[in-house]
Amino acid sequence: MVVFILEKVPVGLRGTMSRWLIEPRAGVFVGRVTAIVRDKLWETASRKARGGAGMLVYSCPGEQGFDVRSFGDTRRSLILLDGLNLVRIPKPPEPDEKEVPENKGKEPFESEHPHIDQPADDGQGHLFD
Repeated sequence: MVVFILEKVPVGLRGTMSRWLIEPRAGVFVGRVTAIVRDKLWETASRKARGGAGMLVYSCPGEQGFDVRSFGDTRRSLILLDGLNLVRIPKPPEPDEKEVPENKGKEPFESEHPHIDQPADDGQGHLFD
């Protein structure tokens, strides 16, 4: 079994892939092809991606029973650790002090211009917008 996952690739490449594999979801191609066809599809996908990215998962003998390849700029990276394929997902960056909004930690409706951000009061303790 073969699974291709393609991101941000030209429509023509998706059409080429759909000649050999089914596309159950946009950019995801699944099928059963020979190793030669799989490798030719991989070469075609990586050559015609035009800045897109792709991942290939296919059956093979081994501990996990599959192997993984990737190309292009993806957020996830593949790691081979003691013969096991792992996927590394980087932590999102910590926000800098400069990126923290100025009103963080203040009470709701508290600002430098209270007449803009606070709801109006009718003088009897009832708030309305």
